[in-house]
Amino acid sequence: MTGRSSREGAGSAGDASAASAPVPLGAGPAGRHLGHGGGHRGLRLTAILMASVLVAALAFVAVQVFRLQSNVATLPLNLGQGQESALPVDSSTDPLQILILGTDTRTGNSGEFFGNEEDSSGDGNSDVMMLMTLSADREDVTVVSFPRDLLVPLPSCVDPETGETSQAMDLGQLNGALDEGGPGCTVAAINNLTGLSVDHFMMADFNAVKELSSTLGGVEVCVDEPVEDEYSGLSLPAGTSEVEGDQALAFLRTRHSFGDGGDTGRIAAQQSFMASMARKVRAEGTLTNLPKLYTIADTVTRNLTVDEGLSQPTELLKIADRLKDVDLGNIAFVTVPTEAWIEDPNRLVLDEEGAAPLFDALREDRGLTEEAPETAAPGTGAATPAPSDAPPAPSTPTSAPEVPAFDPASVPVLVINATTDIDRAAEVQQLLVGAGYTQAAPFESVPAETSQVLFGSGYDAAAADLAERFGVPASQVLFSGTAAGVELLVGADLATGTKVVLPPLGGELDGQTADQVTCQASSGF
Repeated sequence: MTGRSSREGAGSAGDASAASAPVPLGAGPAGRHLGHGGGHRGLRLTAILMASVLVAALAFVAVQVFRLQSNVATLPLNLGQGQESALPVDSSTDPLQILILGTDTRTGNSGEFFGNEEDSSGDGNSDVMMLMTLSADREDVTVVSFPRDLLVPLPSCVDPETGETSQAMDLGQLNGALDEGGPGCTVAAINNLTGLSVDHFMMADFNAVKELSSTLGGVEVCVDEPVEDEYSGLSLPAGTSEVEGDQALAFLRTRHSFGDGGDTGRIAAQQSFMASMARKVRAEGTLTNLPKLYTIADTVTRNLTVDEGLSQPTELLKIADRLKDVDLGNIAFVTVPTEAWIEDPNRLVLDEEGAAPLFDALREDRGLTEEAPETAAPGTGAATPAPSDAPPAPSTPTSAPEVPAFDPASVPVLVINATTDIDRAAEVQQLLVGAGYTQAAPFESVPAETSQVLFGSGYDAAAADLAERFGVPASQVLFSGTAAGVELLVGADLATGTKVVLPPLGGELDGQTADQVTCQASSGF
């Protein structure tokens, strides 16, 4: 009864409604299909066409995903003997640590400066080691660089290709862990060093940098002086340039052109390059543009070796989704604190006191760009910066300044104004004259974000004194073969007051954020 009443009720709704009800295919007079029923056939054809397009689109996506997946090579994540494997993580929501390795293998490469695949010297070592941490709340990204000359405890690892087991070492060069068993051995060494459990790794070769930089249409870099590096082939005019291909690789690999001619200057250049790349990707909306994102993914996956958990292209897309909305000011590039090894100043060891707050922040899923607290716990290295117009704190009887081993009046100082305030050079000049630097002279330059102290031969003590007076970090005190005395580059971080306003990167850490435009200082070598 209920069913009958329902059918009858439907019929009583009106003849128009009943007439508009769809007719099964093949039912009724033929004229009905050619006349009043033509619109229904159009709807059916539209539905069939839409379904066909959808199937074709899904097939295309499936083919492209399969193609991306087939590009990727995989290796084990963690080869450390006795270490527990990282627990599975959700790449969309959990804190995520990814070790990024650049290998110096020449496979598939040719060229005057980078060797070729027959040149096996140095193969198997990691040229670049960066630990990228993505916070669970999608608000912070921290990229920590580890120098290749850093000596750390190395675990025993089983090489997955040969089955050979390497011996554990109390101190071994970190970049050599790759040769003991692949990226999984480097992951194990980083786990030991930081107390973390790294979730994934990405290992790229020379070609990855060249092809990615070209896919992006070039990456903007800056140098304070013209560079002609006979070792890497880097050739740049002073100021900003866009580099791609071989020149991008040369910029990232040169050890002789920047800073002190060693790994510290190279790491600063790598961080500046990645910050510039982040700004370009954000400005062009690459992470929300699927065709662009696919092109980059194709380039990257063809040159990547990853762990099994990261081999699915969907995992890479999840990471891209997490990165697309992070504020550039919350993407921090820092270098792990180190100090010279007492037995060989050409090698580095971990500065354990300086590194502890950094590793704590990574383990606790805290970003490095929050404002420093009002007071800092002992040993954290964080302190509240004094207002720029505040008078200097009085010296205590136990903190009398050391007498410099030079006469300030004998030091030529060029005060280079790289701020937008035309009077700033004169203001800093007067501060220097008041400190005895009577040869200080002003000079105008193009704007720069970061202050630096450049010094010529014999002026290292004066450079250290100026850096201390103005709060310039040690990483920005650099030798210059063209400096006639000392050059104080006054950047935006010293636009007011008497001290550089450092970005809040966790106390004494050296580095920059992605929204900072930095210019590399020539080593003069």
